[in-house]
Amino acid sequence: MIASDLDGTLLRGDGTLSPRTLRALRTAEEAGAEIVIVTARPPRFVDRLAEATGLVGTAVCSNGALVYDMASRSVVSSQVLPLAVARQVATALAAAVPGVGFALETGDRVFYEPAYRLRLSEDEGAELPVASLAELWLTDAPVTKLLAWSEQLDADTLLAAARQGAGDTVQLTHSGGRGLLEISAPGVHKAGALAALCAQRGIEAADVIAFGDMPNDLTVLTWAGTGYAMANAHPAVLAAVPTHARTNEEDGVAQVIEHLFAADRSHAPRSTSP
Repeated sequence: MIASDLDGTLLRGDGTLSPRTLRALRTAEEAGAEIVIVTARPPRFVDRLAEATGLVGTAVCSNGALVYDMASRSVVSSQVLPLAVARQVATALAAAVPGVGFALETGDRVFYEPAYRLRLSEDEGAELPVASLAELWLTDAPVTKLLAWSEQLDADTLLAAARQGAGDTVQLTHSGGRGLLEISAPGVHKAGALAALCAQRGIEAADVIAFGDMPNDLTVLTWAGTGYAMANAHPAVLAAVPTHARTNEEDGVAQVIEHLFAADRSHAPRSTSP
C-alpha cells in the first residue's frame, strides 16, 4: 500500500497533480499496490481531485475522522467529535488565546462564528456563517473537526497553547495552515484510520509506504514500514522521519515510486509503435 498526504506532498503548490505523479501512481497500481489518500482535507475536496484526475479508491479524510470511497462518493466509516467536547476545548482555548475564532467541519460544510475570519477559496459555497459563538454549538450535524484560528499566532504556537489547555482530551494537530489548529476526537488521527483499513485488507504496517510533510502526518510516517518526509516538510517532521523525498514541486513522491517499481517497468513489453 502507498499512503500519501495531498497538500505539500502529492500535490504541487498550485493544488494540481502533475502528469508525472499521476503516471507514477498508475504504475504502482498496475504493479498491484493500493493507493490510499491520507489527508486533512474533507471529502468535498477529494471529490474535486477525483474529477480532475480520474483517481478512484479510498481516502482517509479529515485527519482520520472519515474513511471515504472516492468511486461511490460515500463515507465508509466515521469518528465524530462530540459537540460537548468541542465546546469544552474551545472555551479553554479562548481563555488562553484572546481573539481566537472557531469553526466546525462536518465533511461537507464548515460552520463558522464571527471571530473565525479565515476563508479558503476552495471552500466557497461550503462555508456557512452563524451569528455568534453560542450559536455554533447548536448545530445538529456530525462534527469531524473543530477548527481554531488565530490571526496573531502561528500554528505551532497555537498548538502549544491548546496542549496546555486541553491536554489529552482531544487529538490536536495542524497541517500547515497559517494560525490554523485542527482538533479531532481523542485517538482520532491518520495512522489509526489507516491501520484499521490495513487490518481489513490483511496488510501489515511493514508493507505500507507513506509520504507526508506536516505534523498531522507524523502518526502515519512513524507507523508505516517506510515513511518519507518531503524535503519541503515542517522542521519537526524532517527531524522525526529519517528518510526524505524530494519536494512536492519536484514530484518527490513520483520519484520514489518510479525507483521502487523500476524493476517492474524494466520487464514491461516495449512499445512497437512507430
